[in-house]
Amino acid sequence: MKNMSTLLRLVRSQGIRNRATCLTFRDNKVYNITHRTSSSAVKQEEVDKEEPYKVKRTWRSYGFDFEDEKLDRHFMHQTLFVVISICFVGGSFIIAYMPDHKLQDWAQREAYIQLRFREENGLPLIDPNVVDPSKFTLPSEEELDDMEIVI
Repeated sequence: MKNMSTLLRLVRSQGIRNRATCLTFRDNKVYNITHRTSSSAVKQEEVDKEEPYKVKRTWRSYGFDFEDEKLDRHFMHQTLFVVISICFVGGSFIIAYMPDHKLQDWAQREAYIQLRFREENGLPLIDPNVVDPSKFTLPSEEELDDMEIVI
């Protein structure tokens, strides 16, 4: 059992050391220019005289144009500008400052004004005679005898 734990400790330390060496800085650079060499028998002077050729840069399309990289980037930037700047920012500005068509804010303000007025003047908050009784006539008790009244 003791030998097994020593072996596991050794394997673990080796794994950590190997991972740590992978994380160290190395002088690995990717160059855009490469030299063609056909064989190792070519003289160094001939290699130096050869023109280097450019490696085609890898490009992944944004989905707007699959042929031209500049057009693809242009349409991507244009679309993002329109969607974010105009739609989101402009749309939220319009919604925030849109007038109150249902007059809900006005009704609530008016109710608070009426409540304050009634409290300051000592009136009941809700008047039992909302409609002036002189403007309508109620049926007499004899007329209501036969009718069922549901409240």
